[in-house]
Amino acid sequence: HYYVTESVGIATGFLIAALHHAGLATLTHTPSPMGFLGKMLGRPEHERPFLLLVVGYPADGATVPAITKKAPDEIATFVG
Repeated sequence: HYYVTESVGIATGFLIAALHHAGLATLTHTPSPMGFLGKMLGRPEHERPFLLLVVGYPADGATVPAITKKAPDEIATFVG
């Protein structure tokens, strides 16, 4: 199976976008190591957890912090 991690990551991104569109808030968490999760949930040894996704309704008045993006010339070098 090729690109399993990449495919799961992309699918998770779509799921998070859909949940946000539905008015839900999400939090991703990838504890290290993740092995405890499979054992705790009784999953087979060949299955590996990818991440924890916490989903719920945001509290009244909750806001997303304003995050400013860096200008392209601060993060890249353009040649040519």
